[in-house]
Amino acid sequence: MKPRERIEAAVRAAAASGEPALVAFLTAGYPGMERFRADLAAVAAGADVVEIGVPFTDPMADGVTIQRSSQSALRQGVSLRWILAELNAMQRPAAPLVLMSYLNPLLQYGYERLAADAAAAGVCGFIVPDLPFDEGDELRAALDQAGVALVQMVTPVTTPERLARVCGASQGFVYAVTMTGTTGKSVVVPDTVLDYLEAVRRVSPVPVCAGFGIRTREQVEKLRGHVEGVVVGSALVEVLERGEDPTAWLRALRGA
Repeated sequence: MKPRERIEAAVRAAAASGEPALVAFLTAGYPGMERFRADLAAVAAGADVVEIGVPFTDPMADGVTIQRSSQSALRQGVSLRWILAELNAMQRPAAPLVLMSYLNPLLQYGYERLAADAAAAGVCGFIVPDLPFDEGDELRAALDQAGVALVQMVTPVTTPERLARVCGASQGFVYAVTMTGTTGKSVVVPDTVLDYLEAVRRVSPVPVCAGFGIRTREQVEKLRGHVEGVVVGSALVEVLERGEDPTAWLRALRGA
């Protein structure tokens, strides 16, 4: 099974139980670099897919919580190279790993070397919020050589024609943003969002995972049956920040 196929398989297997799969985000090296391996293992124990954030100086799509975590990790010296070295050196969890990175660190690393090194470190896919779909061919081709996914993002304002194109090219899953703006704020899930998510599912050949502002069990319950998975970010970073148990928190979010 190619790395990208592991993502889709994990999401579909979880969704088959009747509950959305959990895609859980943590910022690499936050709250502390020395905790990264333990935090990753704990998050993975409660999630179906783990999204590892690569710290960046200007995380434009992220709210204040992830911005704060990113700045702290950068001050400690966390980099894409460090993350891949840590993954190579540790016993990796069973849950597929996806790196969420803005484009500049990937360009600096070099696409071909990135694809090979990421696959060797157990990375199954990438999410790149500031890479427009129409400009992603070069990265997509490099990752494809290593069987690594490039997960595409869509929003409520994506036109129907573009929605079909973007979903058709996405690998692993489609990241369906539930609102315009930045992450972090709790989102009331109105029926119009459910209609949009259903429209994404109709044209997507891969699972659809909803993200931005997912914080509560009630939100997950409302999304159940409308998506295959949910992405949880800022709220989980805050759990780690407070020193609470991320595995227990994720299990509660799942209703377990």
